[in-house]
Amino acid sequence: MRHSDAMSNGAPTPDHVTTTHGHRRPWVVGISGASGTPYAAAVINGLLDAGHPVDLVVSKSARLTILDELGLAWRDAFWREDLAVLLNRDTSDVDVVTWSASDFAAGPSSGSYPARGMVVIPASTASVAGMALGLSKDLLQRAADVTMKERRPLVVCVRETPFTRSTLEHLLALDAAGAVVLPCNPAFYHGPTKMQQLVDFVAGKVLDVIGVENDLFQRWAGELGAARASNEKADDGAKT
Repeated sequence: MRHSDAMSNGAPTPDHVTTTHGHRRPWVVGISGASGTPYAAAVINGLLDAGHPVDLVVSKSARLTILDELGLAWRDAFWREDLAVLLNRDTSDVDVVTWSASDFAAGPSSGSYPARGMVVIPASTASVAGMALGLSKDLLQRAADVTMKERRPLVVCVRETPFTRSTLEHLLALDAAGAVVLPCNPAFYHGPTKMQQLVDFVAGKVLDVIGVENDLFQRWAGELGAARASNEKADDGAKT
């Protein structure tokens, strides 16, 4: 079942997110049951801030993780209110469509649905296996399979450590099929002083891969310690 009233506000859709025929062209974001809900929130916020529509698929196991990590019980009937909590923003007029993970008649289940591509974040090892083997056990896995068969961008942000041999083989299979395997591994050269900066680094790298402009993290400029010094200066300024 499709859950959306995002287009009822009459707001024009930016040219760069539509086809020449004017169709809405969303990025599909799949949230699996792996730990790492903040990563998904940061990517969705980044896409919306850049003017891109989003189709959201929250797996059954992801609902348990969201409940555990945020204390939020995801409700299909009140998804917009719950999305506001997940994203920590006003969602009254955002261009988001949500699809039930059990809905195999959903838009993203078909290659003719005009999606731009898909990001699975965080990706559990179970979802990685399902995508690599083409199991299509739920809409998240089916949408990923469609994305690969249509040769659209697919970014799989696996969040697990350590990896078993089978998971490594599944990740290799996804890479061979054209997906980008992007582990949720933050770096530290941008001088993070807050946890959100670590989250934003990963989200920024995801957006970079799919060609969405963002300023979620301070980029390497070829000078050792520059980012750390800049952040420390900013923190000192905030204290005065």
